[in-house]
Amino acid sequence: MKSITINGSERESVGKAATRTARNAGMVPCVLYGGEQPVHFTAEEKAFKNLVYTPEAHTVVIDLAGKTYNAVMQDVQFHPVTDRILHMDFYQLHDDKEITMEVPVKVTGTSPGVLGGGVLRLNQRKLKVRALPANLPDFVEANISELEMGNKLYVTKIDTNNFKLLHPDNTVVAQVRISRAAMKAAQEAAKAEKAAGKK
Repeated sequence: MKSITINGSERESVGKAATRTARNAGMVPCVLYGGEQPVHFTAEEKAFKNLVYTPEAHTVVIDLAGKTYNAVMQDVQFHPVTDRILHMDFYQLHDDKEITMEVPVKVTGTSPGVLGGGVLRLNQRKLKVRALPANLPDFVEANISELEMGNKLYVTKIDTNNFKLLHPDNTVVAQVRISRAAMKAAQEAAKAEKAAGKK
């Protein structure tokens, strides 16, 4: 999985006044969990742009004055009006411990149902996976090449290589629905057939 480096500074004081001061200076208060003690730090808001405002999944290298931690983003809080980032939580990665995170779904293949006039609907844009950090995938591949019109692709049909999918077996990842145009054409064909039969 691709990684993004965030350069920050450890926070000495973590009270409301210190947090407000940090935000006023364009910094985002953050906490890193998963180690012996939580690590409080701040980083510039613009440093998180490629991590937060993207459909892709990334791991994070948090660099605090040369001391680095491998992590994943766990939570982000936005201001309800301005949408500015207010706070972020990270979880430290350990090579021998599995981690859970959401990964985007990438559609591959060509569906016969879509070629026949059906409409592809992606029910799950992201799927929750569990894996060791080294095995975290950049995306989960959803192969639609066997989907006929009206068919569904269930999570059980997804190839999982060195990771687990944390979804019930009946979770629909994608489906090919009959388009209105195809339905209308089928109805008209049926009417024509009926009329021809009467003659």
